[in-house]
Amino acid sequence: MTVTFPREFSIQDDFPPVDYDQWRTLVEKALAGAPFEKKLVLKTYDGLAIEPLYSRRDDSGQDDPMGFPGLANRVRGGRPLGSVQSGWDLRQEFTAPCPGACNQAILADLSGGVTSIQIRLDQAARNGLDPDHAASAGCVGRDGVMVYGVDDMDKLLGDVQLEMVTVALDAGAAFFPAAATLMVTWKRRGVSPETAKAALNADPLGELARRGTLPLEPSSALSMMSDLASWTSKHYPHVTSVGVDSSPYHDGGASAAQDIALSLATGVEYLRAMTAAGMDVSAAAKQIQFRVSVGTEHFQAIAKLRAARWLWSRVLESCGVPEDSRSMRIHTRTGNRVLTKHDPYVNLLRNSVAVFAAGIGGADAITSVPFDVMAGLSNDFSRRVARNSALVLQEESHLHRVIDPAGGSWFLDQLTEDVAGKAWEIFQETECQGGMLSALTSGWVAKEIATTAAARAKDVATRKRGITGVSEFANVGEEPVIRDAPDLESLAGEAADRIRGVRSAEQETLSLDAAEDRVAAAVAAASDGATLGQIAAALGLGRGQSATIAAIEPQRLAEPFDQLRDACDAWQDAQGKRPRVFLANLGPVSHYSGRATWSSNFFAAGGFEVIDRGGFEDADAAAKAFGQADASIAVICSSDKLYADVVPTAAAKLKQAGASSVVLAGNPGDNEQAWKAAGVDRFIFMRCDVLETLRSLLTQVGVIEEGEPVR
Repeated sequence: MTVTFPREFSIQDDFPPVDYDQWRTLVEKALAGAPFEKKLVLKTYDGLAIEPLYSRRDDSGQDDPMGFPGLANRVRGGRPLGSVQSGWDLRQEFTAPCPGACNQAILADLSGGVTSIQIRLDQAARNGLDPDHAASAGCVGRDGVMVYGVDDMDKLLGDVQLEMVTVALDAGAAFFPAAATLMVTWKRRGVSPETAKAALNADPLGELARRGTLPLEPSSALSMMSDLASWTSKHYPHVTSVGVDSSPYHDGGASAAQDIALSLATGVEYLRAMTAAGMDVSAAAKQIQFRVSVGTEHFQAIAKLRAARWLWSRVLESCGVPEDSRSMRIHTRTGNRVLTKHDPYVNLLRNSVAVFAAGIGGADAITSVPFDVMAGLSNDFSRRVARNSALVLQEESHLHRVIDPAGGSWFLDQLTEDVAGKAWEIFQETECQGGMLSALTSGWVAKEIATTAAARAKDVATRKRGITGVSEFANVGEEPVIRDAPDLESLAGEAADRIRGVRSAEQETLSLDAAEDRVAAAVAAASDGATLGQIAAALGLGRGQSATIAAIEPQRLAEPFDQLRDACDAWQDAQGKRPRVFLANLGPVSHYSGRATWSSNFFAAGGFEVIDRGGFEDADAAAKAFGQADASIAVICSSDKLYADVVPTAAAKLKQAGASSVVLAGNPGDNEQAWKAAGVDRFIFMRCDVLETLRSLLTQVGVIEEGEPVR
């Protein structure tokens, strides 16, 4: 028998087209009266609707509503159409306090595929202090590299091919002296201004938002930033001097639209400062690089990056910047907000999602975060895994080979437009506050972010937003990832001795405030032996007025649960055991297994050891087993069908057996008062406040003292 197939195949022959209205009718029939919007439409923290289905009906009607690659809105970035991309810039960050040890980590990462480096200076240097002057504050070597002069910078960058590798600085308030120190290092190494590559990242408003203080007036900081930008623009063609870092807002709990809007407002504030100082607006725009934190909601992260480019292009167009200068340079990093201390290996997945989103969203530079970053200084293994996570996505998945791979997706194009629209509203509100500086100092920014953060924190507390390995599927028996802390006291002493030995006495009376060219004067001073602290003092850092606001406190999503786990770990070290919860499973396995599994997951999130002896035929058997389990909390697990008969008896029996608290797994509904009278102390169910329940029970058993804040 011969079968003849058609020359052309059309899926419509077997599957006729179905329009949205037909689909919606079938869905609503399946929902059986449940509201479509409540069951299937999600809301972001910006209040944007995420529909279950997108189709051509969501197109705005234009052939390409988001714009063709290279056009003014820059949704797809500024790369030319059809070019073969070499890939994004893999920019890893380094924070090891000892310059020599940090240099070894830098060289290892560069040999492993990293293409640029981000150097974070320690807290002393970020405040413009030398180690001997900052010793009493205990900030020497904290959270960064101990670089206090040209010799330190030279050692840190030893054997690094500076003509090929971009050096990004994260120097806090001391961006000006840190930049001068790097420029002298280039001179020492014979790197010409034409070949030097760097992102100096002067971001005084970002530092003010993060720490709540600057060691000088914001107007003075903006003036320094403008001087640095003007000088850099004239002398270093491949160096950007200004950074707009969204991490203070992202880590503080900002939504996607808030993140973009506050970054835009900061960029506009910097443009105003630079143009007021005499810079051409196009030259000023080219000096800015944006550092954007991304999380694990990958579709929103993709849309956020696309929307950010679109809106920044719109800002620059309004400022009169020519089309070829409206590109937004974006460096992304996985935000600390989504990272966890416990079960840190899940951070591998979180980081991979964030790097994927950054690549699809068109980031120019990407920082892939080691999974153990919350445990202390990352080791060789975790840094290797971090860089390889990005390299696999690039070299094996070829994410960079497509210009705007999200383009053409009705969902992502619509989400991009929605996020952009909301961000533009917030940006306009920020401008109405008087600009970013005024909005920060008045507390408006912190207030707006706090509202969003509170909503997100509630979702985390109720596990509406679960955190794998922490609030969901926690493993209390895991081996902790421990990283040895460096001996900061010894390192600080060595740094102080080193600086005393090289500090130039002639520079003690140095003053740069009145210098006609402050950058050139600072570079000359650094070349003559002035330390970072001396240059900072000569610029007026720490001498005179400073700025102080309420800092935007970082809020890791997992931190409240991490704190409970830490408290239980400390209790185990002191008592030899964890606080225990006993599962009183009643009836056949089909009746209790679901709630027993759910309850085990619930209490493990708080650090409890869960005792599960299987099912019991009656309350007497459960109470007897409880008495032998050395536990103080009992959890009744069964089905709603059996609860009416077993709860009153079981609660009383468990109390008689010594249970200090009896918990029922399930929503009691109308039976709440009756079951409480029978001995049930509390109820746990979907969307209850998991965090408050766990904290209360840990207080009851003595792990946490009454009124004591969990740390």
